[in-house]
Amino acid sequence: MSSFAFSVLFVVFLAITLIVRFWLSSRQIRHVLSHRSAVPAEFAEKIPLAAHQRAADYTVAKTKFGMFSMLLSAAVLIGFTLLGGLQLLSNIIFSWAGPGMVYQLGLLVAFGAISGLIDLPLDYYKQFVLEARFGFNKMSVKLFFMDMLKNTLIGAAIGLPLVWVVLLLMAKSGDLWWFYAWLVFSGFQLLMLVLYPTVIAPLFNKFTPLSDDTLRDRIESLMKRVGFASKGLFVMDGSKRSAHGNAYFSGFGASKRIVFFDTLLARLAPHEIEAVLAHELGHFKLKHIVKRIAVMFAISLAFLALLGYLKQQLWFYTGLGVNPLLLADLSNNDAMALILFMLALPIFTFLLSPLSSISSRKHEFEADAFAVKHTNGNDLVTALVKLYEDNASTLTPDPLHSAFYDSHPPAAVRINRLLAAHG
Repeated sequence: MSSFAFSVLFVVFLAITLIVRFWLSSRQIRHVLSHRSAVPAEFAEKIPLAAHQRAADYTVAKTKFGMFSMLLSAAVLIGFTLLGGLQLLSNIIFSWAGPGMVYQLGLLVAFGAISGLIDLPLDYYKQFVLEARFGFNKMSVKLFFMDMLKNTLIGAAIGLPLVWVVLLLMAKSGDLWWFYAWLVFSGFQLLMLVLYPTVIAPLFNKFTPLSDDTLRDRIESLMKRVGFASKGLFVMDGSKRSAHGNAYFSGFGASKRIVFFDTLLARLAPHEIEAVLAHELGHFKLKHIVKRIAVMFAISLAFLALLGYLKQQLWFYTGLGVNPLLLADLSNNDAMALILFMLALPIFTFLLSPLSSISSRKHEFEADAFAVKHTNGNDLVTALVKLYEDNASTLTPDPLHSAFYDSHPPAAVRINRLLAAHG
């Protein structure tokens, strides 16, 4: 392939992706607004009209913000690639560091820093304007920047050594470097499953053992019925950042723990919490987590193999606005190959998004069925209705938009299936 042909292909796919995403967003806005005036019949007795309209307005506001972010991201992408931003950044770093690992790591750090600074105003607006407008933001400005600093430091402490190892493998381990890098990446992902709940998450939130003895007994009885062993039941102070509620289990092997947001415990009754947890446990017992990890590993192996091919193709660099360093040691281009691949991949894979949603929704239905089997189905229904209302989740999403973006089934579809299963 020539560099010009690849440039054209890149622009065509970028244009298609933008057009489709804008079309989907426009459909979502029109669909939600057209159903704003009345609560869907299946929710009419459960959710007030004011709450339904708040959810519609929240959805529309998020969608419009997403459209602006989409345009900005596309402009930044073009700026980095075809307009020569990465080439300029590479020249600056190379003139300072010269060839070698320092140049490559410097290029990655500089790219990450610039990208983070571009995203900062958007993140700030989303938290302190959009989320605040609908009553969800509980975070202070100080906490916002403290989180940003912690994320940066943790990302550097964990990410830089990992990238250094990958770059070494790309340079030193021959044509099969991508397979060895995949083994390292897979091992790293499994390690993070173990370390995140006990080492990283507590750096951001406070986790306290569940103190409600009645609720604890109910949950432990459920876990015993379904055969789930946990290292503990914890309450997370999610309310210091957001009014959204959730529950999840994290960890792997012996490090598994169940976590409830304090906002969730404040809103749901014990029998509803039990039903929500039964759904989450269903994901574990039905091996959804293992299946998702296996799929993620398979996809990452395929993508790394693709990168192994692309990094040796001159047109891959020049077609994206970069002149590779034609030195004796061509491994100096490896960091640039990683960046270009990361930037280009979403453009070429967006149209495959519904495939992921189909699989995820299938798992959600199966987890709901598991919950109905082990708890009262009506309890899960009432819990979900409360969560839809509290989180301002629209009850009337556009079906096609939902197929691309939503990992969970639409509210009406999910509730009707639960009611049918419960009889």
